[in-house]
Amino acid sequence: MKIIAGNWKMNGSRDSLVHMVTALQDIDSKNTVILCVPYTMLGVDGGRVAIGAQDASAHDHGAYTGEVSANMIAATGAKYVIVGHSERRQYHGETNDIVRAKAAAVIAAGLTPIICVGETMDEKQAGKTMAIIESGVRESVPNDANNNVIVAYEPRWAIGAGLTPTDSEIADAHKLIADTLTSMGLGGTPVLYGASVKGTNAAQIMSIPNVDGVLVGGASLKPDDFIPIITSVK
Repeated sequence: MKIIAGNWKMNGSRDSLVHMVTALQDIDSKNTVILCVPYTMLGVDGGRVAIGAQDASAHDHGAYTGEVSANMIAATGAKYVIVGHSERRQYHGETNDIVRAKAAAVIAAGLTPIICVGETMDEKQAGKTMAIIESGVRESVPNDANNNVIVAYEPRWAIGAGLTPTDSEIADAHKLIADTLTSMGLGGTPVLYGASVKGTNAAQIMSIPNVDGVLVGGASLKPDDFIPIITSVK
């Protein structure tokens, strides 16, 4: 069984989420399907599809205008929260320390964080890929995660660029993440791959050792694009 998580980013509507959820109810798949959507869509009944958010505050409550706490997200019935997505790191300056604090808040609220790590093109070209990945895991995953966490590897240089690392690059990154998590007492933690995933490459990516599923961007917005990814793994 694999985990197929969709990240809608700043797209969609409640109507389009209802349409997607309805389309997914009768899909013949044992995979875990998650849709992480904007806050305004939380509360929609996902049926067999788990609903998640795309970010959460590190704060429980208080004078933090515009922020949404993990407890508020939990109250909507959501089960997952993406933290540390590459776009949050790039556009909002989120560091590993900030991501760890957010992940801890998500876990404390009874939700499962999907913690994203990965290297930029500059870091890749400088030969720092493995060091960035390992430090991302060690510094972003809370020490008391107690296996209630998912990690997603996002080669940041590939997101939105239509680029995909080679199978060996993905395999090396995922093995490093799995080994690092094991050394932290979190062996068995699912590790997803996320960057330019689509119906035509999903099965191949998920056949790579230590790839426990995928984090899908644009291809998760329409049933005709998302369903082939879900059903690509039998």
